[in-house]
Amino acid sequence: MRYKFFILFTLLLSSYLLKAQRGGTSVFDLLYLPQSARIGALGGNQVGVYGEDLAMLINNPAMLDSALTNYISVSYTPYIADIGYGFAAFSHSFEKIGNFALNLYHVGYGEFISADETGLILGTFSVNESVIHLVYSRKILPRIHVGASIKPIFSRIEVYNSWGMAFDAGLFYSSESGLVTAGAVLRNVGRQINPYYETIESTRPDFQLGLSTKLAHAPFRFSITMQDIFSGSLLYVVKDEDVNPYFIDEEALKGSWGNDLLRRFVFGIEFVPTKNFYVAAGYNFRRRQEMKIEEKLSTVGFSWGFGVKVYKFNVSYGSARYHLAGTSNHFSISTSLNRW
Repeated sequence: MRYKFFILFTLLLSSYLLKAQRGGTSVFDLLYLPQSARIGALGGNQVGVYGEDLAMLINNPAMLDSALTNYISVSYTPYIADIGYGFAAFSHSFEKIGNFALNLYHVGYGEFISADETGLILGTFSVNESVIHLVYSRKILPRIHVGASIKPIFSRIEVYNSWGMAFDAGLFYSSESGLVTAGAVLRNVGRQINPYYETIESTRPDFQLGLSTKLAHAPFRFSITMQDIFSGSLLYVVKDEDVNPYFIDEEALKGSWGNDLLRRFVFGIEFVPTKNFYVAAGYNFRRRQEMKIEEKLSTVGFSWGFGVKVYKFNVSYGSARYHLAGTSNHFSISTSLNRW
């Protein structure tokens, strides 16, 4: 009954969607990059999934519990067009106080050519961003954890520097059998404190709901997350690229509420024959709609991966197709110091 109520709650929330969203209007979008290989394989975002990987705390800080004490997780993603990013984390629990985790992640966007207004090449410069992710969670009811995180963010573009702050708050539920888990999270509420130049920009807040359920008598787990619940319309068409590339042509978008709704959902499925091995696949409708080429749709928007326990390590791989020209590969490994 609990998960039926959760689905109903999600559908009711969808009726409150606003219609004023514009693309490309936020800062520090590295906050939304999937750090976990498993999450990458499940479509790039799942806030109701539990796992022994601290990189999943990026999606929901309330997932952290005492079973993850003394865990270490690292991950690396060779992204698109020479972009690469990595993640490292450690967690520890204190009785009667709660659970803590310290996460660090960094993204490098590669080298760029530096030139003046006449086109004279002056050399090269790099662009990179880093986040310190401090997480706290605790149990408030036998099956429910709450969690919060604070994220100082540092960014450098050539000689321009910026730093800011973002916050997350979440809730995580696990049934007594462990077959059903669910999460709710408000992610990335924040802004620049020191801007690149003069204009202070905000991050992109996002309220999300997620549900994951494993069949009791079959080795399958199904997951779904609804994101951008209160973010307004996710639809836009490029009407005049020189004037406003994100102009919403209301006439062109009439009758497309179903497309707008589907863009908010990320779907995942896992085949779990044993607790030490899984194969996962995901589908991100929004990614497919925004990045596809009509002449050749291919597998844009789909993702897959697997995980296996090797000795005392949990090793995971995920692959996500963003565009015909680019696929991301995610690698994660975690272990508990308590095993050694």
